[in-house]
Amino acid sequence: MPGADRPNVVWIAMEDTTPRLGCYGDDLARTPNIDGLAADGRRYPNAFSTAPVCAPSRAAVMTGCHQNAIGAHHMRTTHTNDDAPELPTPYEAVPPHYVTAVPEYFRQAGYYCTLDSKADYQFGTPFTVWDHHGDGAGWWDDARDSDQPFFAMFTNGVTHESGQWDPTEPGTDDQFGGAVADPDTDPDAVEVPPYLPDTDETRMAIARQYDNVARSDQWVGELLERLDADGLTEDTVVVLWSDHGEGLPRSKRWPYDGGIHVPLIVRWPGEVDGGGVDERLVSMMDLGPTTMDACGLDVPQYVGGRRFLGPDADEREYVFATRDRYDEAYDMVRAVRDHRFKYVRHYRPGTPYRQWIPFRNRHPVMRQILERAREGDLEGAEQWFDARRPAEELYDLRADPYEVVNLADDPEYADTLQRFRDALDEWRERVDDTGDVAEERMVWEQYQGDEQPETAAPRFVVNSPDHDERTARTDGLNLEGPATVSFYCATQGASIGYAFSEDLVRDDGSEPQWRLYTGPVELPAGETVVRAKAIRYGFAESDEQVGTFVVSE
Repeated sequence: MPGADRPNVVWIAMEDTTPRLGCYGDDLARTPNIDGLAADGRRYPNAFSTAPVCAPSRAAVMTGCHQNAIGAHHMRTTHTNDDAPELPTPYEAVPPHYVTAVPEYFRQAGYYCTLDSKADYQFGTPFTVWDHHGDGAGWWDDARDSDQPFFAMFTNGVTHESGQWDPTEPGTDDQFGGAVADPDTDPDAVEVPPYLPDTDETRMAIARQYDNVARSDQWVGELLERLDADGLTEDTVVVLWSDHGEGLPRSKRWPYDGGIHVPLIVRWPGEVDGGGVDERLVSMMDLGPTTMDACGLDVPQYVGGRRFLGPDADEREYVFATRDRYDEAYDMVRAVRDHRFKYVRHYRPGTPYRQWIPFRNRHPVMRQILERAREGDLEGAEQWFDARRPAEELYDLRADPYEVVNLADDPEYADTLQRFRDALDEWRERVDDTGDVAEERMVWEQYQGDEQPETAAPRFVVNSPDHDERTARTDGLNLEGPATVSFYCATQGASIGYAFSEDLVRDDGSEPQWRLYTGPVELPAGETVVRAKAIRYGFAESDEQVGTFVVSE
């Protein structure tokens, strides 16, 4: 039963969104539902993603580990381009065998777990992570017992980078349903960052973002209304967040604040005072362990995220972010931030910031920058677009929130520079930064060859008066009762799912309602058909095993 010790959980994940919200002090924002959520909960103004793109960032959120600690730091592992056939993609990242996704821990604890829409966390979509993953999945599923606590995650692509494109322009497809031709937001009223040219195209892109945030706010309101109508508000922790910053050039894909500063709001009736503001530094990899702790789940020691809520909340001195291969373009950048300063380290100094990323180049602002580059007029973007990058960058965020005045060579900041160098070095050593390994070699080592490995098929292990678990089987048996069946998989770190013949099937009839195996399963008297399969994150699923067990009373 849900309650104070086992509350329900709703994660509301926006995309490509910096805090352009009324509750964050933005006067142009039209976000009454999100503002109301903040008024009833707690707002975190210093929350940052671990990467300025979605898939690596989501890998960190879903595991509580930095993406470069688990080999999930390149964007994205399934990316392919006929013009770059030499890339070692597609593949699925293979985290260490002990790494388990946050929702799977909730399933182990008896929660019903759903994901509506986007997964995209680098290691495939293991069937053991969710009870139901797909459009329309939620706490309202018929398969959920009425008194079963739930963990429900919802994603919305309206604010995605492509929502800043002009949908009327030939050749521009609106991939995520977010683009509007003529925004209600006045383009003349928006603020243009000093690292972008102040043009009609830039202002229109930012105005579209405001409109899309407003549309996303309506979606948030619909979710909250449904939660309230179902009488679940008082027993549910609601967390609103974004996977990374917004889609403007030099924001998305870069570990400056425009690319990693995200909104974070938590509402937990009875536990979190309404209207509160917590200034602590939060990394989005903290989201999983914080939610697990709030619901009474043990947090494994390998998890790098920290608790930002409750009596045992931690204070972070720093948050860290990475940039690696993004689509076609290889890079390696590491960044660390405290409340005042940002340190950025380039591992290929002397190379241009400008790289070939075709998807980004479809952005109207980027296209205009490319046009201006041809004409030799890069006013507003010259610092980062055609410049040769230094080895290090250091910014005083209080004096320079847009990070345009590099202080790395200023003797006045030498001690600060060294402090951040040391902090980054210590962190990279602690997480064993896999960015040091060439991607092709990393994939080969994870796969132990060129082909994706397959998870070993599970076996049935029976405990009954006439079978005492000395052997494992791939088929059924006639048994004396009482009897239980356990499942064994020879692949280290594999998760196992099982189903009985009476379990629900999906709409297409092809998949049962896979239960997560957590311990011996009692076999009832009579005939029972048991199905089982296994998955190691990053591996292919195992073959399915089917056994028919007949238990005599």
